[in-house]
Amino acid sequence: MTRNIIAILRGIRPEDVEAHVDVLVAAGITTIEVPLNSPEPFDSIGRLIARFAGRAMIGAGTVLEVADVRRLAEMGAAIVVSPNCDPAVIAATRAAGMESWPGVFTPTECFAALKAGATGLKFFPATLIGPAGIAAVRAVLPKGTPLYAVGGAGADNFPEWIRAGATGFGIGTALYRPGQSVEATAAAAAKIVSAYDAALAAAQD
Repeated sequence: MTRNIIAILRGIRPEDVEAHVDVLVAAGITTIEVPLNSPEPFDSIGRLIARFAGRAMIGAGTVLEVADVRRLAEMGAAIVVSPNCDPAVIAATRAAGMESWPGVFTPTECFAALKAGATGLKFFPATLIGPAGIAAVRAVLPKGTPLYAVGGAGADNFPEWIRAGATGFGIGTALYRPGQSVEATAAAAAKIVSAYDAALAAAQD
């Protein structure tokens, strides 16, 4: 089962990344983002691409520059996530055949991102716009636009976001904090997946 969850491994180190992603993939979370403000992020991303090719979608977060998009494309990354809406970054990402998930907050940013070719929209920080805000923006967006809530969405409130129109989630500290054990990551992943599956099943009833 493919789940619309992006694991955000901010702060992870290259020597730790494979073990943590092993347990994430085993739990059913197969889209992995290593933010570029993590220690030696390209090293981590390269290791993950080599190890999980065909089993997980690997890419970078906090991507702010076209030069970084080019480097990721050359490595074979599959997804580029940004905290902002930069049409040049989006266009370069899509031209390279990767998925583009820019950060948006307003209808203006949403439509600019879509015009530039964004795969989907990352509402960040979602905690500030809330489910009601996403529901309002959803009403004016093209039908079927993928919307991910990032920041403030988690196991305790997935149903509320899904009812508002969120189609997926980016999960950071609820899954991983720098220095935590692999066992802690496995337990967090199991909790997130269980809550997500239950919320999605309830929404489809």
